[in-house]
Amino acid sequence: MTNPLLAPWNTPFNLPPFSEISDDDFEPAVVETMTRARAAIDAIAQSTEPPTFVNTIEALELADAELGRVLGVFYNLAGADSTKKREELQRVFSPMLAEYSSDISMNAKLFERVNDVWENRTKFELTSEQQRVLELTRRGFVRAGAELKGEGRERHREVKARLAVLGTEFAQNLLKDEREWFMPLAEDDLAGLPDFVIASARAAGAEKGADGPVVTLSRSLIVPFLQFSERRDLRKKAYEAWVARGANGGETDNRKITSETLKLREERANLLGYDNFSAYKLETEMAKTPEAVRGLLMDVWSKAKPAAEADSAILEEMLIADGVNGPLEAWDWRYYAEKRRLAEHDLDEAELKPYFQLDRMIDAAFDCAHRLFGISARALDAPLYHPDCRAWEITRNGKHLAVFIGDYFARGSKRSGAWCSAMRSQKKLGGDVRPIVVNVCNFAKPAEGEPALLSYDDARTLFHEFGHALHQMLSDVTYESVSGTSVARDFVELPSQLYEHWLEVPEVLEKHALHAETGEPIPKALLERLLAAQTYDMGFSTVEYVASALVDLEFHSGPAPSDTMEKQSEILSQIGMPHAIRMRHATPGFAHVFSGDGYSSAYYSYMWSEVMDADAFLAFEEAGGPFDPKVAKSLVENILSIGGSKDPEELYLAFRGRMPKVDALLKGRGLA
Repeated sequence: MTNPLLAPWNTPFNLPPFSEISDDDFEPAVVETMTRARAAIDAIAQSTEPPTFVNTIEALELADAELGRVLGVFYNLAGADSTKKREELQRVFSPMLAEYSSDISMNAKLFERVNDVWENRTKFELTSEQQRVLELTRRGFVRAGAELKGEGRERHREVKARLAVLGTEFAQNLLKDEREWFMPLAEDDLAGLPDFVIASARAAGAEKGADGPVVTLSRSLIVPFLQFSERRDLRKKAYEAWVARGANGGETDNRKITSETLKLREERANLLGYDNFSAYKLETEMAKTPEAVRGLLMDVWSKAKPAAEADSAILEEMLIADGVNGPLEAWDWRYYAEKRRLAEHDLDEAELKPYFQLDRMIDAAFDCAHRLFGISARALDAPLYHPDCRAWEITRNGKHLAVFIGDYFARGSKRSGAWCSAMRSQKKLGGDVRPIVVNVCNFAKPAEGEPALLSYDDARTLFHEFGHALHQMLSDVTYESVSGTSVARDFVELPSQLYEHWLEVPEVLEKHALHAETGEPIPKALLERLLAAQTYDMGFSTVEYVASALVDLEFHSGPAPSDTMEKQSEILSQIGMPHAIRMRHATPGFAHVFSGDGYSSAYYSYMWSEVMDADAFLAFEEAGGPFDPKVAKSLVENILSIGGSKDPEELYLAFRGRMPKVDALLKGRGLA
């Protein structure tokens, strides 16, 4: 029987044939396509022809396309719809792929050919994109250890393999803790909870096979529970379980993994000639140095901490007025902040939620993209990997652009958070390939027959991830290695965070924020109160984020700590972390940093990009408004379609004419 992953995909838009794929198909498909990729790469390395851009760099771009096709399906499913078999395969594939990667980067003959093309690059008539791809390819080899010799070379390979295993273990431990913990709620435990939270808790209980409502560790359920529950004892129990993910002892405890990971990253950086891992990691980012990152974070911290402390004093007074002897604790903050928001801004989450239906917000994201970029979406009826998923064909000016898949609801098989990934990336080399882009979120699933209602923050997340999707779908480059979101880590969040701004445009909400039952648009007075409150509690959200970013930076910019929890406490003490606020991501659950290398020493990236996104939206406001066609055209031509084919600073300068300052960020957060 033919393995469907290896056969041609005779499906609409060459979607993966999800209904035909079983978990047993993945390992043989990965082994087979990896074998073919190794043969193709060996042929490049052993070639007797003089090295050229075409027979070396382009050949490398194409060598493992089949492997990438299989892994694109597997890792999307492993993150969004995990099974025991898929988790087992992740543990098998991690060291296998690390070894494969090392075999390429450590292939002396292959690197010799790449280096030869680099040294003779002026002899070839290369486009600017080809020059960039050549530069990044050679740099990738060097940073992966291609120039190492002897014992250092072998040790680097061992370190890389071990880090891959640790990252997989970390992510799976976290998922297991999130999946297995839940807190049953009796009827008396529902005091203070609005109907939408109770409905979400009942739906979560049904998913867990419980007799009644439960609180899970899904952010879309636990945050509103912490906002509204009158039961301080239950808020404490739920909150402490939430922040203890990965630190519960036993086989899912991540604390030793974090310590080993940091030591190995430091060793890897030292092997490559860097003082510390941050120096290695940030060399290729816009920030360039740990000092530049620390400077940005501390500039923001110096404004956010006093704001948070002032808010804390007010919330503690409210706590004491309720007859509770202080101090204010972390499980109290959201509860009293919600009460204060209602008092000061007359904003009630229960009143707001019916205006933020999932379907309406999807329509809003599509509509803004249509008005800005000429994009249209048509629902597709195609087999997908889970019944909750939906798909659309995305066109631009009548031409097929991409397939977009939305997977919006929380479930036990899905890791926490929200993300955008590509099962297939855009490229022109070897044929015009259009992408398959996936947005994964963890919104609370409604009861059967009920509309899915989002919080305003949920709606912002939806817009954020669709901003990443636009970066993928509008990509128009030749080489996959620089396609879409293949950019510097501290630039990749610019398109996503910029797109969030359109959710704040009054005319967008007036059109799409329609009441779930009456169909009436959001009242103007309520809309004005909502937009006026956008900087409410910003001290809290800024402090919890910046604290996480600073801990990440300090972990990687000095000697690796033997005890990460002790080091975390030391860092938080040094910056004067307010008592009632915790890090947004405690170290044992800090998946951005420890489940892989993506955001390690780079969690600051969201804030670095926010400096640009605040300034970039200002470009629209300074022109003809949020849908100004000239600025939108420039955004596509200079950023969204370019991917990583040019240096990010060059891209931003082409769009804006200057680099931004932190002032726009502080103003946008109400901290100026």
